[in-house]
Amino acid sequence: MEYLPILVLIVSFIGLLIIGVPVAWSIAISSLLTMMVSISAVASFTTVSQRIATGLDSFALLAIPFFVLSGQLMNKGGIAHRLIDFAKTLVGALPGGLALINIISAMLMGAIAGSAMASASAMGSILGPEMEKEGYSKEFGAAVNITSSTTGLIIPPSNVLIVYSLASGGVSIAALFLAGYIPGILTGLFLMIVASLWAKKKGYNVGKRSTLKEVGKTFVRAFPSLMLLVVVIGGIVAGVFTATEASAIAVLYTLLLGFWYKEISVKNLPQILLESCGTTAIVMLLIGASMSMSWVMSYENIPQDISSALLGISENPIIILLLINLILLFVGIFMDMTPAVLIFTPIFLPIITKLGMDPVQFGIVMVLNLSIGLCTPPVGSVLFVGVGIANTTIEKVVKPLLPLFLAMIVSLFLVTYFSELSLWLPSLFGL
Repeated sequence: MEYLPILVLIVSFIGLLIIGVPVAWSIAISSLLTMMVSISAVASFTTVSQRIATGLDSFALLAIPFFVLSGQLMNKGGIAHRLIDFAKTLVGALPGGLALINIISAMLMGAIAGSAMASASAMGSILGPEMEKEGYSKEFGAAVNITSSTTGLIIPPSNVLIVYSLASGGVSIAALFLAGYIPGILTGLFLMIVASLWAKKKGYNVGKRSTLKEVGKTFVRAFPSLMLLVVVIGGIVAGVFTATEASAIAVLYTLLLGFWYKEISVKNLPQILLESCGTTAIVMLLIGASMSMSWVMSYENIPQDISSALLGISENPIIILLLINLILLFVGIFMDMTPAVLIFTPIFLPIITKLGMDPVQFGIVMVLNLSIGLCTPPVGSVLFVGVGIANTTIEKVVKPLLPLFLAMIVSLFLVTYFSELSLWLPSLFGL
């Protein structure tokens, strides 16, 4: 095993992060320094810059800006309010009703928008003050909002699953989307159980039971928003259009819906487009830099070296999968999800393939694992959004967060070791 490239890559990357260099630049610079171990500086600069450019040259990646734009349109288009009203009639009368409403609404909003940040922002702004008014502590409300917002990254459509498909060399996006449903819903159910038990222990207020008429009324109001999932996922699975084409259809659908709800006007569009461009630029820079690092690691045989090292520890699939999960949990604390998927998929995919694990299942395991990192400091973007909206501090939110973390980890290990949880739906549709 050649230790120098691995050492240069790890030390330079961590060192750059410590001194405050943005993640995308840290990835690109550490890739460049690693290349300079083997070839000249001029050739290294040329190679890394080329790999950043060619890393973005993919038709599948066109889905990301479209899904980002559709998420922005949903966030501004009054969809969150309608989903919350529908969730209230379903679970408002149960212990911790408002917390359960938050979780169900976040699952629906996250699934429709495909963004944990959009979900955390919308749910925190709308439900946070309401939960506080009903006697819930703002720390508990923030903890529920932070953890539940990540479920939309597993429940399709999901930009991260598209990125995993690219990093894995072409795993079916339709199969990944279908595989995400049961693990995403399972994670949401575990969060609901923990939130309900916590609320019961604290004696939080319980809402009134809704009549069937009220349930029907809110469902009808939310129905056009929910139909987006049927249109997008149904079209992909039926082979009517690709994931990229589906993302463009999602933009058109949500734009028309926003106009119909009269929540979006032509005056709002420049601001929405500007915000979408800003988010897309950040994501694409991360993807380009991460693809260059992935290529550099492959050039230096780093994935093969790590694979040999892990398989040298044990050939027991249970032990290896446990080690991979622990590494990804650690990585998720310090690295954003998109670069983590692009960098670590080429490293771990050959290992899990040797163990007989399906790449579709591993994609769900990886995304579910890294979702936990979004809720943890120091890089947890969703954590900072949730805490900021609740106007509290990370230190105060940690206590109610811990049992919710445990629920997510239990779900992660079930999905890791019980393949049918993620593979049953794709196999049902012949994918």
